[in-house]
Amino acid sequence: WREENLPEGQPSLQQSTNQACMVEDILDENLLQSALDLRLGRRFIFQQDNDPKHTAKISKEWLQDNSVNVLEWPSQSPDLNLIEQLWRDLKMAVHRRFPSNLMELERCCKEEWAKLAKDRCAKLVASYSTRLEAGIAAKGASTKY
Repeated sequence: WREENLPEGQPSLQQSTNQACMVEDILDENLLQSALDLRLGRRFIFQQDNDPKHTAKISKEWLQDNSVNVLEWPSQSPDLNLIEQLWRDLKMAVHRRFPSNLMELERCCKEEWAKLAKDRCAKLVASYSTRLEAGIAAKGASTKY
């Protein structure tokens, strides 16, 4: 495929490679240190959403080389991934503020993230078993969540 022949929204090979490398950098700089900071040691299971950049060879190799246990997860299942709900909330809140440059965007993101209600997180966690049941009933297809 030549880049101009890619379907709309489809990243080029170069973009996909860059995204996978960026994911590797994020994992390298954050994952194991976060586990240490949270006093999890190696007793954690990493969950990610099977986005192509997360399942790229370089990402898989990093996880394997660092002995990270990865939860098997259905592809493209935002209704089961609670953080996606919070990302949506954050995106909507930031969008309402119309940041005009990168520094303003960063500031708005940090401020709006801090404002996210703790009870919103608790409600998402409390709804999780219902979400899982709906996902199973839908055989992995979309649910109302």
